[in-house]
Amino acid sequence: MQVHHILKSKATDAVVTVAPGTPISDVAKVLAEKRIGTVVVSKDGETTIGVLSERDIVRELAARGADCLGDTVDTYMTSDVITCSRHDEADVVLTKMTDGRFRHMPVVEDGKLVGLITLGDVVKARLNELAMEKSALEGMIMGH
Repeated sequence: MQVHHILKSKATDAVVTVAPGTPISDVAKVLAEKRIGTVVVSKDGETTIGVLSERDIVRELAARGADCLGDTVDTYMTSDVITCSRHDEADVVLTKMTDGRFRHMPVVEDGKLVGLITLGDVVKARLNELAMEKSALEGMIMGH
């Protein structure tokens, strides 16, 4: 299964982005309001320059307290972002996410952001694929 299949199965293909310089307090509000775990940092909504997750914010809150909420997204974002393309295989993406210990991966084509997939999206798609394979095999065994 390829990433484009996973993107098609999502309820929305919208990716929430924030501009560099956005205060962490504003990012936390966006994450809470949209009930998401990550924002992509982008100057234009098309290019990825960083990713900031709720876990990044929680780590800083634990280390520094509420003072970190006045800092900007640039301070805590991951700037060495690992991305994938629509044509990457789900198993490869799953391995990268697991090995890198992150749960969100921007999907980029020709340098432009086209989607965001989560570890949960990939696992769900893989489980659906396995269920279909199981059903097909059972049908073959039963002679249907």
